[in-house]
Amino acid sequence: MDKSDERYILVVDDDAGQRSLLESFLRSQGFAVATAASGQEALDILAARPPAMLISDVRMPGMSGFGLLECASQRRPGLPVLLVTAYADIRGAVGAMRGGAVDYLEKPIDLDELHAIVRRALGINNPLAAVSSIEYAIPEGIVAHSAAMRETLREAALAAPSDTRLLITGESGTGKEVVADLIHRWSARAAAPFVKVNCAAIPENLLESELFGHEKGAFTGAIARRIGRFEEADKGTLLLDEIGEMPPVLQAKLLRITQDGTFNRVGSNAEQKTHVRVLAATNRDLEREVAEGRFREDLYYRLNVMEIHVPPLRDRKADIVPLAHRFAAELGKGKCRFSPGAMSCMELYEWPGNVRELRNAVERAVLLARGEVILPEYLPKRVQQSLPDADSSKPVAGQQMNDIERAAILKALRENGFNRTETARALGISRRTLAYRLREYRAMGYPVDGEQPD
Repeated sequence: MDKSDERYILVVDDDAGQRSLLESFLRSQGFAVATAASGQEALDILAARPPAMLISDVRMPGMSGFGLLECASQRRPGLPVLLVTAYADIRGAVGAMRGGAVDYLEKPIDLDELHAIVRRALGINNPLAAVSSIEYAIPEGIVAHSAAMRETLREAALAAPSDTRLLITGESGTGKEVVADLIHRWSARAAAPFVKVNCAAIPENLLESELFGHEKGAFTGAIARRIGRFEEADKGTLLLDEIGEMPPVLQAKLLRITQDGTFNRVGSNAEQKTHVRVLAATNRDLEREVAEGRFREDLYYRLNVMEIHVPPLRDRKADIVPLAHRFAAELGKGKCRFSPGAMSCMELYEWPGNVRELRNAVERAVLLARGEVILPEYLPKRVQQSLPDADSSKPVAGQQMNDIERAAILKALRENGFNRTETARALGISRRTLAYRLREYRAMGYPVDGEQPD
């Protein structure tokens, strides 16, 4: 293998969206990438130009990832193979590691973990991962002073150029729709339509027609043909907000259109085709919804090729005051300013309603201040009460708890060889929670990928 092939990776997946995501990410990190849609196509590429590493999905029509691993190991002994697997396949993936796989990566994909595994497998010693260097321009009006929010926007910018489906998660009011808008704006589809559907705001008996359209006479009141949101968004992006509220019967129809882009209008047998990128957003824990039988597992993995998590406002303290200044300028025509006491109250309050609650609080304060200085008493009572007494040790105690939690997580991470899936299982937390914490710790300078600081 010549020098140029040392960073050449073959990605195998029957899902075009996931192939696109992995290819664009790995290329952004300086790797050469070939892709294959099946195990047989991968073996043909393997024979023509052997890669330095192979990354394969487990569940594929025909030859599975396990079968590909076996064939690849026979033809290219010592070839590093990384398996991408759903939760149900983990037992088999662990067994496959005895058959030659270097590791397995659980869906939805954590790109930081992927990059760390690839570096280790290829022997690339790069303490400061290139993943942190992706450049993007934060548009005017978007507040992202905190490391947590910048990390979210970095991931959004990384995923935007691909056509892959993304799941945007976060509590109500955190700004999931804003992030979805940026993903569309940064994508190659920016000039095409960006259509939004709130699945929780439309009655169940009308949601199918809203999404897929209907023919004249399909039901009482259908006086003319109407195209649905999937047709309206053709060649663009469709945001399915509050996807966790979608009824089961429509989940099956959504699975079909995300697989091959085909659907039927209500009242018609004629098959329609659309080429749309689907973004889904939710404030629910869809992993739990799947486990409890309220959300289809196959649809969950179909929509969640990569998860973009929007952190709550309490975890992005550096954004609170800049957001408040922005809202005050909009609502008060630039006349209002905050007193130091008011800013302290806002920074200490937990904001359970997130950015939406902050905006409402600022609007109230602007009205009471009448264009003058905004004092603590103009803020809602619950916000005022966040300011501790002079002898209060609450912030210190909270900081001590953060230190204890960080030490426990980093210790477990080291004990599990920096494998995030095993670390999350050992700690009894979700991979999503662990990934979010590790992003915070990386921004603070702690080693989270096995590298050691200089």
